[in-house]
Amino acid sequence: MTKSKSGRSAGDVKARGRKWFYTKTVKEHFFSPKNIFKTKAEAAKYKADGVGVVGSAACGDVMRMWIKVDREKDKIVDCKWMTFGCASAIASTSALSVILTERGGMKIDKALRIKPQDIVKRLGNLPAVKFHCSVLGDQALRAAINDYFKKTGQTGRIVPAN
Repeated sequence: MTKSKSGRSAGDVKARGRKWFYTKTVKEHFFSPKNIFKTKAEAAKYKADGVGVVGSAACGDVMRMWIKVDREKDKIVDCKWMTFGCASAIASTSALSVILTERGGMKIDKALRIKPQDIVKRLGNLPAVKFHCSVLGDQALRAAINDYFKKTGQTGRIVPAN
């Protein structure tokens, strides 16, 4: 386990004198994120069918998600992302990208039913004050799917933002 200069383990957080421990799964997705773009150059070369951006750098977290869709099967077959934010934000987006792409991808209608609670469950939990990170992932996915709908003339399928 990685130790910081303060002697705390990587992933440990101090909040109002109490110690939080992220789950093993959160730490795994934070230290070894899945499906992530590591550079803007990688992202620029990616031919996405839909792109979603949510959050604000002024508030702390920004998530950008790119999806590729198999149009014949109406299925998300690839998902890439970049997140500016905390460990919970990075882990949430990484876990969501895995949920979407495992077993060959996910039907769009099923992907639209993913809730923040599903992401938190996959992570094995998040501290209550970090739950909003899973909400941002959910919103970034919906924005990417809506972008795909707009680009393909499926405006009747656009899901209003929460």
